[in-house]
Amino acid sequence: MAYLLLALAIVGEVTATVSLKLSDGFTRPLPVVAVVVGYLVAFASLGFVLKLGMPLGIAYAIWCAFGIAAVAGIGVVLFKEPLNPTIVVGLVLVVAGVVAIEVGSAAD
Repeated sequence: MAYLLLALAIVGEVTATVSLKLSDGFTRPLPVVAVVVGYLVAFASLGFVLKLGMPLGIAYAIWCAFGIAAVAGIGVVLFKEPLNPTIVVGLVLVVAGVVAIEVGSAAD
């Protein structure tokens, strides 16, 4: 259940972050609503994940890493933002870091 709620938190955060770009400086009402709702869903879901007992460091690392990767991918596809080998390596390192944290926590 915790991982399902964490996935919901990631979707909420990614939706809100992409909506920030779409809001054009908070001048477009519908994306502004998506920003507010997305972040409310993200933080509420993350709060429930923590209440279910997932360690803070693990939850936050997964939330951040997958959010960063998703937003970067959406930026490339929807907004034609640049993607070069250095950026790809950085994204791989972020995700690899989360995997290392997850594996390390399972060893305890």
